[in-house]
Amino acid sequence: MADRAAAVEQFLSHRVTQVVERDALRTMLLEADRPLRAKIGFDPTSPDLHIGHGVLLERIRAWQQLGNLAILVVGDTTAQIGDPSERNATRPILTPEQVRSNAETYLAQFHAVVDTQRTEIRWQSEWFDSFRLGDVFRLLSSTTLARLIERDTFARRLATGSAISMHETLYPFLQAFDSVAVVADLEMGGTDQTFNLLVGRDVQRDYGQPPQQILTCELLVGTDGVQKMSKSLGNAIGLTELPYDQYAKVMSIPDGLMDNWAHLVTRWTDAQAQNFLAAIESGALHAKAAKQRLAREIVGRWHGEEAATLAEDEWERSVGRGEGIAEVPVVSMRVEPEGIELPELLVQAGLASSRGEVRRLLRQGGVRIDGSVARDELQRFAPRRVVEVRIGKRRAAKLVLEPVATA
Repeated sequence: MADRAAAVEQFLSHRVTQVVERDALRTMLLEADRPLRAKIGFDPTSPDLHIGHGVLLERIRAWQQLGNLAILVVGDTTAQIGDPSERNATRPILTPEQVRSNAETYLAQFHAVVDTQRTEIRWQSEWFDSFRLGDVFRLLSSTTLARLIERDTFARRLATGSAISMHETLYPFLQAFDSVAVVADLEMGGTDQTFNLLVGRDVQRDYGQPPQQILTCELLVGTDGVQKMSKSLGNAIGLTELPYDQYAKVMSIPDGLMDNWAHLVTRWTDAQAQNFLAAIESGALHAKAAKQRLAREIVGRWHGEEAATLAEDEWERSVGRGEGIAEVPVVSMRVEPEGIELPELLVQAGLASSRGEVRRLLRQGGVRIDGSVARDELQRFAPRRVVEVRIGKRRAAKLVLEPVATA
């Protein structure tokens, strides 16, 4: 019993920001006579999971090791809306075909971390495809418009005059009804999901179910050092990216991210992470060596130790020995809230003469973004980030992307 209690306490505290009704959840974990059901939702808005998702996936694995079930809800309905959490603009709507294709890769990556024997896969379309207008009215009656627009995300956008589409206001309700559909005992998510998770408790009460417990994890800051990690913001490191690309992106992160990343994306204990940070603070571990250690750990976590060593050797040959441009110029640019595609970014920055030249360079592998070879001409870059671009050995710039000034 003592071992069980210690394991439960570890689950409730390690890499966890908040547990709503912590004592109640602890009691459930210690006394339940059945496997408990934790709901985790993923919207397949891009083809790949990133290392920020890995933080939550490892909490799910720990939940399963306590003998419980993970209920993965694939948001094939909400992905077509786009979660407005912590966003400053409306996300483009995806087609059902794009969502289904993305979901297939999500599931393969999800199963690489969690226990498939203790996982249920559910699709939102199982219940929302049969929803009628009366069902929608009942669902929306669980909260008020005043409470909805008090939400930080919507409040900020209203204050700055940014548009909020009506379909975005449905998102929290649809996510909440998932908890009813799967009879969730617990829902886990990032701290940006707290409002949605609390709505889930309200909706469960309205449908006669006990309200789910809530556990949130700290968000991983993206490689830009500003916004949360997100594929759509272009500041993510994919779980399945090539070892060299993962390594190079870690080496490009701002020094200020070391604390956030050491605690969230490594296999280190809290004590090991603190010792790492203390060594940096004291000067015993210099910035480059610290990032290399962090990069090796992350690549080793997802690809193995041999791949991490090879990635480091390649990075040292191509970047670490100072080949090419000695000093990278800084260029400030104004970018619309929806971001800018890579070809247009390079043309506006004066690094390429035309979009056609950019496409040719991409095919040849001649463009590196934050140390990684760029391939996707549709990659978008959101404002409020810094991007280092290198084209061959003679063209380079550090692009500071600022939002377009509003009137």
